[in-house]
Amino acid sequence: MMDHAHDLACVREATDRLLSAVTALDDTALAGPSRLPGWSRGHVLAHLARNADALVNVLEGRPMYASAEARDAGIEEGAPRPLEVQVADLRDSAARLQAAGEAPADWTRTVELRNGVTDSASRVPLRRWAEVELHHVDLGTGYELEDVPAEFTERETGFLAERFSGHPGIPAIRLTDGTRAWTTGRAADVPDITVTGRPADLLGWLAGRRDGAALKVDGGELPKLPPL
Repeated sequence: MMDHAHDLACVREATDRLLSAVTALDDTALAGPSRLPGWSRGHVLAHLARNADALVNVLEGRPMYASAEARDAGIEEGAPRPLEVQVADLRDSAARLQAAGEAPADWTRTVELRNGVTDSASRVPLRRWAEVELHHVDLGTGYELEDVPAEFTERETGFLAERFSGHPGIPAIRLTDGTRAWTTGRAADVPDITVTGRPADLLGWLAGRRDGAALKVDGGELPKLPPL
């Protein structure tokens, strides 16, 4: 059972860390490349602001985005803005999402996200937490997967393992950090391979942020995962 109130508090803390890091930048750094191909740091921040507003739409029963084209246009339009404007937008949009999350609601209801994906409303805060933590790393300003909270690493690893579970193009995999274990990939009584690594490396591979070179693979080769 998801604790949406706890996760909203985690989102707030993650957003505060992000805002502290971003305010230390300048316009030149903001225009520099992020770790995401084709995106500047300004693109990342514009995406995070618009994602917050999109999740307000989700929680309030509206389409997440008017269209894929509108989503992309919002990011492109927001990317070149000066740092002061970016920071204000990120802070204000995050506050709107927090307010929507604190409104009385049925958190067991099903909501619709992008591309027809549905989920429990209670998992929306966790999804936002992932956006903030992973894109903070994507900025390439010194915040790494080793720096994210241990709770987030464990939960997002489980979330992504579940996301790839049953995928016919992925072998049956047992993932372990030496203490905890998850399964993913195609259904099987016995895993095809076992992938072992540090928590940050497992999460990085599942989230498409690392190539898996630091992972140990028993029983075969590390598969290429489909994009998220």
